[in-house]
Amino acid sequence: MADVVLDEVMGELAGLEDPKIRAVNAKHGDDHGVNLSRLRALAKRLKTQQELACRLWETGDGAARLLAILVCRPKAFGRDELDAMVREARTPKVHDWLVNYVVKKSPHSEELRLTWFADPDPVVASAGWALTTERVAKRPGVLDLPGLLDVIEAEMKDVPERLQWAMNACLAQIGIDHAEYRARAIDIGERLEVLKDYPTPPGCTSPFAPIWINEIVRRRHEE
Repeated sequence: MADVVLDEVMGELAGLEDPKIRAVNAKHGDDHGVNLSRLRALAKRLKTQQELACRLWETGDGAARLLAILVCRPKAFGRDELDAMVREARTPKVHDWLVNYVVKKSPHSEELRLTWFADPDPVVASAGWALTTERVAKRPGVLDLPGLLDVIEAEMKDVPERLQWAMNACLAQIGIDHAEYRARAIDIGERLEVLKDYPTPPGCTSPFAPIWINEIVRRRHEE
């Protein structure tokens, strides 16, 4: 029965495949061609199915793994399972969804944050930084914020892109949420110039940390 359900779901995913979407996603390093709104609709219909989620993940297919993340039970995964999954999740969208939709809801998230933070694999390390950014916003008491700024200042300019984005987000979050470190965060961003020239669509906030920090702080003061 499980094989039948898996085959049916994989068939549905194949039917949702759009070559144009795949071509656009490929430019960003992703390997699927499914409209995410339609993927979410499929997940809503399937509801939570942990066994199916595990089998979808095992296929290695990008769209199947995204669907697995949407239908899984995050707290059902063990620490080692999540560690293995993050190391297998090589495409940006799968990696991002896995960290944000699964790992952040896991009772193992803090242990994994500490494990991944300084991992030699920059993609795995980026997951550690993403979890740290959430702590900056929600549980800063467990962190050494000046120490994080020291690491960002020393390393962010020269690390690989995925890790650089994660460290930059952490820099911005520190500046946004912690007024006592805001001037230093902005200064680090201005000197390193990471993502300063990143093309930003109209109506969106630049990922350049000084602009990002000032814009979000301004909005909060207006609320």
